Amino acid sequence: MLKQAMILCGGSGTRLGSLTASTPKPLLAVGGAPFLDVLLQELGRHGIKDVVLLAAFEAEQVQGYIQDNAIARRFGMTLRLSIEPERAGTGGAVFHAAEFAEPEFLLLNGDSWFDINLLGFGETTASAGVGVVMSVREIDDATRYGVVEMQGDKVVDFLERPRAPGPGLVNAGVYRVRKSIFSSLEPKCSFERDILPKLARDGRVAGVAQRGYFIDIGVPQSYASAQIEIPARQCRPAVFLDRDGVLNRDHGYVGTVERFEWIDGAREAVRALNDRGYLVFIVTNQAGVARGHYTENDVAVLHAHMRRDLSAAGAHIDDIRYCPYHVDANVDRYRQASDWRKPEPGMLLDLIAAWNVEVAASHLIGDQPTDIEAGRAAGVAAHRFAGGNLADFVRGLGLI
Repeated sequence: MLKQAMILCGGSGTRLGSLTASTPKPLLAVGGAPFLDVLLQELGRHGIKDVVLLAAFEAEQVQGYIQDNAIARRFGMTLRLSIEPERAGTGGAVFHAAEFAEPEFLLLNGDSWFDINLLGFGETTASAGVGVVMSVREIDDATRYGVVEMQGDKVVDFLERPRAPGPGLVNAGVYRVRKSIFSSLEPKCSFERDILPKLARDGRVAGVAQRGYFIDIGVPQSYASAQIEIPARQCRPAVFLDRDGVLNRDHGYVGTVERFEWIDGAREAVRALNDRGYLVFIVTNQAGVARGHYTENDVAVLHAHMRRDLSAAGAHIDDIRYCPYHVDANVDRYRQASDWRKPEPGMLLDLIAAWNVEVAASHLIGDQPTDIEAGRAAGVAAHRFAGGNLADFVRGLGLI
């Protein structure tokens, strides 16, 4: 389970002139908040809990940013800082963070955003000798860019310009890194210009080509565009999934890992929805708590188990709501009516309030009439799943 990310925050941003004269690029305001907020939000919703910021220029400002950070609190993230002893380049910044590194971690540029499923690439790190998996972006006209050349899934070369006009692959600044490559790093080096080409020559770099929204705020024109584009991109459609009978087989009051069994195609469906850019939520009535069959702690353990299984499949759930209340509860403190209990839409409305949801383009999938009522009451398209393979069902809806 991928647990850690490092973010490169040390560049001085000279192309932005006075904007970065005394401010690190990742802390520049985009849509009224530091650009780093975008990256932390993405890491948090993907379940990454340990984030190391690699700083150099104006490092004390990065230190101030991580103090009592609201996004870290929201997702239960730990933020740590690694400061270069002197300006060391992007590869040197990683070299000096060796003491923090997990055996495998994500590495992100702190001044760009590639809107992809961060868990959904990198399986080829299991291949013999691969130390880095790059996310590369397909663009229609690569003539102005340095390009990545691939043979199969291996990166074989980096060119300052493509060999011919037309489409090409460019480095999108998102990497899945194994700690085994630290022996190739130096105290001062560029990860892009020195380390990746050397590793590629040895057959140790793989690439995954993807088409997703990409922006680099490192030049004035794109920084200006980011003020409009990023807030618009962060408003996403969501898919709300009932749990028992949709994600897992409903054996009746499923409240423990021992009784949990995935529905066919459930993990594949969640990953495909992640890949398509949907927010994916679970909304589930859990009357088993009210009736005393299991506890809220049991529910938390089971949901953590689901998240681990999904992470291993390159998938994630963005957020979960459940209702433990019932008017006929056996446990006194849960005996009450609740607007979170479907068919009431409370759980969906709470998620819509907490996240930037494009409601008109959102969907609910449930197996009971109460699910459908809740979805419609919240203003989202509602679909009844009657069993079978969930990925096939979602595909039939045209969502993946």
